Amino acid sequence: MAKRSKSSQAPLPTREDVVAFISKSQGKVGKREIARAFNVQGGDRIWLKQLLKDLEIEGIVDRRGKSVHKAGQLPPVVLADIKRRDRDGELVAEPTEWDEEEYGPIPTIVITPPRKPRPGMPVPGVGDRALLRVDPLKAGDIHRYAGRVMKIVAKKQAQVLGIFRALPEGGGRLIPVDKKSRDQELLIRPGDEAEALDGDLVATSVVKHGRFGLPHAKVKERLGSVKSEKAVGLIAIYAHNIPNEFPKDVLAEAEQAQHVTLAGREDWRDVPLVTIDPPDAKDHDDAVHAVRDEDPDNEGGFIVTVAIADVAAYVRPGSPLDREALERGNSVYFPDRVVPMLPERISNDLCSLRPHQPRPAMAVRMVLGADGRKKSHSFHRVMMRSAAKLSYQQAQAAIDGRPDEITGPILDPILKPLWAAYETARKARDIREPLFLDLPERKIVLKPDGTVDRVFVPERLEAHRLIEEFMILANVAAAETLEKADSDLIYRVHDEPSLEKMRALSEVLASIGLKVPAQGALKPALFNRILRQVEESEHQLFINEVVLRSQSQAEYSAENYGHFGLNLRRYAHFTSPIRRYADLIVHRALIRALKLGQDGLPADTTRAELIEVSARISAAERRAMAAERETIDRLIAHFLADRIGATFEGQISGVTKAGLFIKLSETGADGFVPAGTIGADYYRYDERSHSLRGERTGETYRLGDPVQVKLVEAAPVAGALRFELLSEGRYTRKTAGGTKTRGPKAARKAEKSGRRAAPKVRVKRRGRA
Repeated sequence: MAKRSKSSQAPLPTREDVVAFISKSQGKVGKREIARAFNVQGGDRIWLKQLLKDLEIEGIVDRRGKSVHKAGQLPPVVLADIKRRDRDGELVAEPTEWDEEEYGPIPTIVITPPRKPRPGMPVPGVGDRALLRVDPLKAGDIHRYAGRVMKIVAKKQAQVLGIFRALPEGGGRLIPVDKKSRDQELLIRPGDEAEALDGDLVATSVVKHGRFGLPHAKVKERLGSVKSEKAVGLIAIYAHNIPNEFPKDVLAEAEQAQHVTLAGREDWRDVPLVTIDPPDAKDHDDAVHAVRDEDPDNEGGFIVTVAIADVAAYVRPGSPLDREALERGNSVYFPDRVVPMLPERISNDLCSLRPHQPRPAMAVRMVLGADGRKKSHSFHRVMMRSAAKLSYQQAQAAIDGRPDEITGPILDPILKPLWAAYETARKARDIREPLFLDLPERKIVLKPDGTVDRVFVPERLEAHRLIEEFMILANVAAAETLEKADSDLIYRVHDEPSLEKMRALSEVLASIGLKVPAQGALKPALFNRILRQVEESEHQLFINEVVLRSQSQAEYSAENYGHFGLNLRRYAHFTSPIRRYADLIVHRALIRALKLGQDGLPADTTRAELIEVSARISAAERRAMAAERETIDRLIAHFLADRIGATFEGQISGVTKAGLFIKLSETGADGFVPAGTIGADYYRYDERSHSLRGERTGETYRLGDPVQVKLVEAAPVAGALRFELLSEGRYTRKTAGGTKTRGPKAARKAEKSGRRAAPKVRVKRRGRA
């Protein structure tokens, strides 16, 4: 036991006592709960704070906001997806949230039956999403858990997407597309194939999943040949169980909705708000306006207005529309389609801020000082009328001196004040110094027939940054208003990077001769200094990506622990309720807190309900991100499938024992070079320097190195590319003065001159780890 301060009598708990308490505790555990459990008071709290910091540095516990839990361990209650049955017929689930890069393989949860089944309680099944109370199956085991169902959040019929393989006698077998399930085939009986042909991509429902034998499935939908882009684009929708058809009652409610009238609203129809969106946007849910502040006490300041479509006026709590929106969580955007959160009648009509048409909106009016800082703000429920619908490129062209017939008349009265207000707001943003990552975003352009035309990186314009900054200001204002009203809400939070990820970043930087700058508290400015060091260098792109990987994942939470990336203490999503359920909750909370109508957040809404909603929509967001990323990978693999044998320039984006991950410069596509194909040498993985090094030659391939590769295989269904490495690596050898690096020609010359003995060659076989 440690010694307490003079004012305390009993000894302090040991490190082991604290870790055991964290491991066994149910629910949230933080410094306050630990202090209460061990009666830690007064000055001893400083000791406890340092102890928790030491445990985090040592990787024994993890911190999430103000909560701590044992490193790599699931919390006592977890949101999970029931994936399959094991050989014994037991249901097996996986947590919806898990960082494989930091903690390794996803843990499995074996569902155990309830001790006392409640009458009418739904029976869990494959495909369901549920809240589980979990315990390790064995002491200290962080990979396998037993779980009991507390609540089934979403009950779905088990669905599997795969490639149909016909059998001569009729029927066939289904080979799942999911890589983890490819060895778990399903039997399709004669008559259940729904005219599917051999090699077709099909969606099936599992009709029998017993304890023994192959499970049976029935083809629900034939998606076409696996070689077509249309089928490739549908894979992610079905693979991630993204709801892609609205139920009849939801569509009926949307169609019956009528335009909201002016009654009870402020009339802002003469305020010249404008929408600025991508050129292909179908819905327009935010509009902006700015004017110089005439208040003599705010000389050089601006009044910025952000108006957001009033979705809460049409989607009432508990309605079919509301339940479906919560189930979807957000809209999902693919190159060839959009899976919306709300039906088109709502998103593209009633709530789309179309030019010159009256629309209901929630608006925030913000007063900015000459230094760009927000001095005050107020929220209003209004009826507005957009003065113009602009694209980012169109607005930017007008500011750059190339107005058109739409932007010409509004350039001086509307656009120039907007840009002037943004220049002022940017002063405060630069002082705040959020994380400035410069990562190109791939955009796929499709031909009319749905095939890939080209892949390019669109230019980032000041118009993009203007809208982003005004939306951030509005989101901060929403969080501040609700906190002041003592209202529960759903925050958008982003934790600071874990110490483990910071150590990994330090190792990557050391491999290219850089160090993490020394500074006190961890802030975005630290990462910005790193990024500035590699500007205009060959390492710029990959260091930006490595810094991105070092960050925690943003999420929704009823607990506020700030937004690290934006360097903000409080932040809530308010500006896009058409496509994000979190924003709709914030709108409802504002309506109730400010008494702006009867359609706000229900008065009986509990914090526990908001915690559950936060978990569900965070999981839906990750589902959407994975689906969007996988679809782009599959479409690019399809696009490159007829370029087998072509050579490409790229960069080593990842290094493992198994080989090298390559990111192509042309398309941003990712592919793999197996270590066994690199050359006639045995390449060892050096985790510290993130490199593969040949034992005999010293030839080294390091994270971030530019390389040339040849495409040898493209698998569109898996979204996978396999390359052959054409570039030679660096030559490194140890000397008395340290390690010297030379190019491949120097390596060959050194070997010919016999300056080093050549040990016996060990060739790494294909497929060896």
